[in-house]
Amino acid sequence: MPIGIQTFENLRTENYLYVDKTELIYELANNGKPYFLARPRRFGKSLLVSTLKAYFEGRKELFTGLKIAEKEKDWEVHPVIHIDFSKGASCFAKKYPVPVANMMLNESTSP
Repeated sequence: MPIGIQTFENLRTENYLYVDKTELIYELANNGKPYFLARPRRFGKSLLVSTLKAYFEGRKELFTGLKIAEKEKDWEVHPVIHIDFSKGASCFAKKYPVPVANMMLNESTSP
């Protein structure tokens, strides 16, 4: 995989080689436990988040031929809030005023 491909959609639509670990993503998303995903620099964090985003958005077409396509039956669409800190946390603060950011955080933690 070339350096710089950080989205699951680009990886799949442009026919790059992909080691299928989507069965693990299915297990991660469906086990109901909170996880802290710590990975070193340049170790696929952005690609993992992008894959999770596509999964929760119900983008079944991107998973054709992968293990998760065999396991997932419903492909429900869920709201996804993707905050990209790769350009620094200050970009988020500039884009979203404090009341909006607090509302988003409160909304994501409410039952």
